[in-house]
Amino acid sequence: MSSSAWFAPRVALSPRRERALTALSFFLPLLLWATVSYTPFIWHPNIEITEPGSVSYFQQGMQIERAAFNEELERQRAAGGSLPDGVRANPVYLPAPHEVAIAFYTSFTTEPQRRSEQWLHQSLWHSIQIIFWGFILSSVVGVPLGILCGTFAAVSRIQEPFVEFFRYLPAPAFGALAVAILGIYDGPKIAIIFIGTFFQQVLVVANTTRQLDISLLEAALTLGANRRQLLFKVVIPGILPQLYRDQRILLGWAWTYLIVAELIGTSSGITWFITQQARYQNFENVFAAIIMIGIIGLLSDVALAKLGKSLFPWERASNKA
Repeated sequence: MSSSAWFAPRVALSPRRERALTALSFFLPLLLWATVSYTPFIWHPNIEITEPGSVSYFQQGMQIERAAFNEELERQRAAGGSLPDGVRANPVYLPAPHEVAIAFYTSFTTEPQRRSEQWLHQSLWHSIQIIFWGFILSSVVGVPLGILCGTFAAVSRIQEPFVEFFRYLPAPAFGALAVAILGIYDGPKIAIIFIGTFFQQVLVVANTTRQLDISLLEAALTLGANRRQLLFKVVIPGILPQLYRDQRILLGWAWTYLIVAELIGTSSGITWFITQQARYQNFENVFAAIIMIGIIGLLSDVALAKLGKSLFPWERASNKA
């Protein structure tokens, strides 16, 4: 098969090739993970004790670095004691794929062992609500302001310089202030999502608005359209498909602020679940929670993409043309 068929610039792949490459994009990282996990000579820097022997502090199931294990082995051999035994293993913070798969299942089917712990689905639902309200509030204010900045130069000059300055300030830096104003529960978490996406949203939407063909605006003004008609009859309909795509991207940014946001005030949501599981070294549960965040993000983006095709069917026709 010619390489030009795969790497032709700006030429769409066939559906079969798209499916093959999509599957490969997930298979290759999984293959690397499995190789590191199941092939002892690849890495496996630790020894998992199967027989403590005469070493007083060895316990069955504990892990120790290979160098330390070999020292104890030689020491017991020289002293004539019972020799310890073990198998090569990766550190506890790198569980194997099958362990994460089991944890993924048991997190939804097995009741938490401690009263202070939550089910994984409860933690996820709480985090989704934080994301929803933070991003909705950001969009309600940011999208209209971005459209105005992209349409009217006066609005742009009075808003965008400050927005450009403020977007470089890290959202988590406002955590203490948010707690002081909004309390220790969900308020400051939503505020961090808002701050993390609002200023970026204004600039992205303003840039999208400026890409609208200027001849459309000139034609509307020539025909006597006022400012209100210009916005609601020309600008917004003209940028709607791209604005929808912008919001899909910005929603992904909101997820990146989630972990930091949920550490502010009282720990909650999926961040609390991950922190609790890491504290007790249940790293397979940590991986399961992280993968679940990715799955929810990917599925929501795919669903929004399909919805976009239904909402803007003319976009498909123009892309094919």
